[in-house]
Amino acid sequence: AAYNYQAYDIGNHFDEFAGVTDVDFSRYPSQSLQWDWLRIYLTEFTGCPPTDNQIHSLYVQVNKFALAAHFLWGVWALVQAEHSNIDFDFLEYAGLRLKEYFSKKESFLAMKMPR
Repeated sequence: AAYNYQAYDIGNHFDEFAGVTDVDFSRYPSQSLQWDWLRIYLTEFTGCPPTDNQIHSLYVQVNKFALAAHFLWGVWALVQAEHSNIDFDFLEYAGLRLKEYFSKKESFLAMKMPR
């Protein structure tokens, strides 16, 4: 592993709730579950309880980076479909990830950071 944006790693983690071989994006964590998870995460990360603004800020960033993860894995799967010898339907997986990217894009990009 290498350095990455904190919110990207968490967004990708939440994306992966959907699974890989039996993809079901309804498993993406709800806002309530994300807030609970982020509260615990930030408490451990900083050593003190976070404010609601800190949780909200990370929540917005996480969901925007979740889009980036969908796009990255969608494009990655397209490349794998052409070059990989692994017995996996990369084209189907690419389609699922890119479809989810486009279905969430408008609502996730509309999220505003707290003031």
